[in-house]
Amino acid sequence: MHSGCRMALSRGLRCCQRVFSWVPVVIISSVVLWSYYAYVWELCLVTVENALEKAVYLLVFHIVFLLFIWTYWKAIFTPPKEPTKKFLLPYAEKERYDSEERPEVQRQILAEFAKKLPVYTRTGSGAIRFCDRCQVVKPDRCHHCSVCGMCVLKMDHHCPWVNNCIGFSNYKFFLLFLAYAMLYCAYIAATVFQYFLLYWTAELPNNRAKFHVLFLLFVSLMFFISLMFLFGYHCWLVGLNRTTLEAFSAPVFPSGPDKNGFHLGIRRNLEQVFGKRKKLWIIPVFTSIGDGLSFPMRMVSESHNPLLGGNQWDDEGTDDESPGNLLEP
Repeated sequence: MHSGCRMALSRGLRCCQRVFSWVPVVIISSVVLWSYYAYVWELCLVTVENALEKAVYLLVFHIVFLLFIWTYWKAIFTPPKEPTKKFLLPYAEKERYDSEERPEVQRQILAEFAKKLPVYTRTGSGAIRFCDRCQVVKPDRCHHCSVCGMCVLKMDHHCPWVNNCIGFSNYKFFLLFLAYAMLYCAYIAATVFQYFLLYWTAELPNNRAKFHVLFLLFVSLMFFISLMFLFGYHCWLVGLNRTTLEAFSAPVFPSGPDKNGFHLGIRRNLEQVFGKRKKLWIIPVFTSIGDGLSFPMRMVSESHNPLLGGNQWDDEGTDDESPGNLLEP
């Protein structure tokens, strides 16, 4: 009976956690819905008098708004990808692994199984990376998300504002969401500013629209500044082909830690996320290269092409960072 009560309590807590995890999304959605009402109705339909100006404002606003909502939707509802079954430890090896008490033998069991897999990164001690909860050998750049309760391919971070884990399957959508959110805020601030001044100096009547117009400028500028820093940080990560987790803790290869291990040059780094068809870069459709299970590495590229060796990476400013410094500013 006590075990039944504990199970019921655990289910109840998990249910509450799932409900509360949507609170940030509800907050953002509420602010966006208010901004839509305030801009379309209170600014364009009530405050703006010039018909041409009103039409242009509404047309451009709805284009930006739809792109913003589309990318936000994709970032929220695109499920993160997890390792395929070939990375799952077979039953026989799992029995041997669980029954074995010697760590060095456990490491050997994993090493033998991983020989058949495209796995190159290691733990800090040099062992094969293995998730005890998912019972899988982790592919390169894969990490377990405690919030989602699963291993996520090329995991970047878990974002509460989209209530989703950002990884291989939706990182492009997350970046576009940040970009279009910035554009949305910048467009609102730019078009609202002149009417903000007119209301502020009392050249327009003191009515209900005044409150919405004043707050539209404050809120849009506040979000724009916050998004600018976050978007800039992720642009820096994309340029170096790093995830947020790799920026704080360098991936470990058989040769040792190397935070630039997946750095292929800026152009190829961008293609890893956005694909090779540049006309699709700004559209929220999946175009990332690869399957999320294995990734090209700098060491492999250099070994196959002698022109990539030597000082190319110095020229791009990546070797001035000490490999031992795992914390980025």
